[in-house]
Amino acid sequence: MDRLNGSARLMMVSDLDFTMVDHEDPENLSLLRFNALWEAYYRQDSLLIYSTGRSPTIYKQLRNEKPLLTPDITIMSVGTEIAYGESMVPDYGWEQCLSLNWDRNIVTQETAKFPQLIPQSDTEQRPHKVSFFLEKTYSLEVIKGLSERLDKRGLDVKIIYSNGTALDVLPKGAGKGQALAYLLKKFEANGRIPLNSLACGDSGNDAELFTIPDVYGVMVSNAQEELLQWHAENAKNNPNIIHSTERCASGIIQAIGKFSLGPNVSPRDIRDFRKFRVNIFSPGHEVVKFYLFYERWRHAEVEKSDQLMQHLKSSFYSLGTFVHPSGTEQPMNSCTDMMERLYGDKQGKQYCVWLDRVSTAQIGSDAWLVKFDKWESTDEICLILVSCEKRQCCLTTVLLATKQAEEAFTWMHIHQTWLDGLEAKDQTIWFL
Repeated sequence: MDRLNGSARLMMVSDLDFTMVDHEDPENLSLLRFNALWEAYYRQDSLLIYSTGRSPTIYKQLRNEKPLLTPDITIMSVGTEIAYGESMVPDYGWEQCLSLNWDRNIVTQETAKFPQLIPQSDTEQRPHKVSFFLEKTYSLEVIKGLSERLDKRGLDVKIIYSNGTALDVLPKGAGKGQALAYLLKKFEANGRIPLNSLACGDSGNDAELFTIPDVYGVMVSNAQEELLQWHAENAKNNPNIIHSTERCASGIIQAIGKFSLGPNVSPRDIRDFRKFRVNIFSPGHEVVKFYLFYERWRHAEVEKSDQLMQHLKSSFYSLGTFVHPSGTEQPMNSCTDMMERLYGDKQGKQYCVWLDRVSTAQIGSDAWLVKFDKWESTDEICLILVSCEKRQCCLTTVLLATKQAEEAFTWMHIHQTWLDGLEAKDQTIWFL
């Protein structure tokens, strides 16, 4: 939370599975659209919060499977755990709040009396969350009976049933909505209430997010019936909660536009930046735009022309240096020569590039230092003759200078360093 000096321009709070992440989109197109939008226009002065039912273990698994951005805050285990930053520092104050009038042993004793409750995996059993699978046919009967038993034992609990399959027993003060309210109180205490907040969800355990005052809400088009029913019964006349017409992350982007919260055209939706005028001139947008071009170039999705090559060469400082993550140095003008040779080398292949954690600092009247993680993902044929994803990532630092006569940047210097465990096995295939 200390990354920003003041209030966030936008605080985005999103569920993951089938909200931010579309598991029916194997190419992750909607998620990549969101990534480009966030890193180009929002990362510098806004907050990204994930609010997921997943435990830390399977949340990290999802991060390894999907091109998810690094959030500023992660709310996990249906609002019973809060962690900050990339290192995921726990909020022990929140855990202490949840421990009041909570006895996990009593919960496990009482739930054991319902054979319809099938325990979820050990990773999903958390200090303040006991989780089961439950068929929808038995849900009303079991929830009613369990609530009565726990009430007789003197426990104040919350029972959440979502997706027609999952039942979670939590402390009364837990849940995604309460976790968000707790964070907002912390922001208020520090004089940093976000200027705007947007909550995004698709299932029953997201409903609480839409009950927090002064927070916009979007139910993505693929939202579960249980959430739509909750909306019809509790919030159908609230103009600040909408049901989008697009799935998952695309629905989130749609809501940004609907509520006029900021730019809502993802750079990935712009096919030719020379023809589409963007009224934002920033170093963050510059690096996102360049690496989108880089991906499309290697897919041969842009035309290879002398004019385009000349424009590319004019973007690199001829006396600048590119430091490869292996440590070797080469002049910047050799980068354009290599780009020319790589044209179309990923055509017809599953290959994508995305940036994460873009940060910018002005270090002179016309000079900017930009840092970010540059990711590449390629599907390859493994030994067992199936497609498997190969990922590489490096920390990238770019020195940019503004061109005097136009709204454009010159790339003066590029330095890259491998992130641990994410090096390319064949480092000769990594470029820029």
